[in-house]
Amino acid sequence: MEINGKSIADYLLGLIKKKAKKLRLVTFLVGNSPDQTGFLRTKSQTARKLGVGFRFIHFKETPSFESFAHAIKEAAADPKNTGIIIRQPLPSQLSTDSIYDYIPVNKEIEGHKRKTPFLPPIGLAILTVFKYIYGKKKLTPDLFVDINKDRKFFKRVFRNKKVVLIGRGITGGKPIGKTLTEAKINYIGLNSKTPDPASYCRDADIIITAVGQKILTRESLKPGAVLINVGLRRENGYFKGDYDDKEIKTVASFYTPTPGGIGPIDVIYLYKNLFDAAKLQK
Repeated sequence: MEINGKSIADYLLGLIKKKAKKLRLVTFLVGNSPDQTGFLRTKSQTARKLGVGFRFIHFKETPSFESFAHAIKEAAADPKNTGIIIRQPLPSQLSTDSIYDYIPVNKEIEGHKRKTPFLPPIGLAILTVFKYIYGKKKLTPDLFVDINKDRKFFKRVFRNKKVVLIGRGITGGKPIGKTLTEAKINYIGLNSKTPDPASYCRDADIIITAVGQKILTRESLKPGAVLINVGLRRENGYFKGDYDDKEIKTVASFYTPTPGGIGPIDVIYLYKNLFDAAKLQK
């Protein structure tokens, strides 16, 4: 069964739209990748729907670390700016966790800082799909994840399930793994150096992919497995995930398509975190 992430996202958007105040999200981007600017366009469109201010700071050429850090610090210090995000991945000379030291913990809404009140939006999106699949399979307000309340649910549901997470990148596997750990969901992490990764996939009840290459085929799956894709690749001008939807749909019990799967829900949680940030700043 295909999980319609856009329908879930549209429903959740309606719930948080009622909470929108005079908030502003600031987004930093370095470089001119069409895919990156496309993703930010989606975030900007959602901001307009919510009535949230959206400020886009674009460095077309790679700045020095000092000038980049200064711009971030300046934006973070402005009380009109509710949340700050830095579009990853960054060029190597800027790619360091210390870049987030220039953002206060109550404005860094993607959950990169060590002692953060926010879980990564991409991870929360995946937990929402889990709640949909293993819960009522209906659009209800309790689809929104409250990690402190939902840990018991996840512990019960995943007690005897084998979960595999493929990928460990900063925009996919790493934040997803952090979220699964916070939810007390045990998982096996696979990457390019894992020996015989196919054996783990054939035995998995749930596979989360965050690679950006086609890595799963119907032959590599356990019948009835749940597949959740985060990875993106272009093929003949179209976005595709880490598996071919048509190929695996007769084997998987549930799967998220690409596009229209996890991505739209991820955007909603970015703004949910923004609203929570506004409460903390009060």
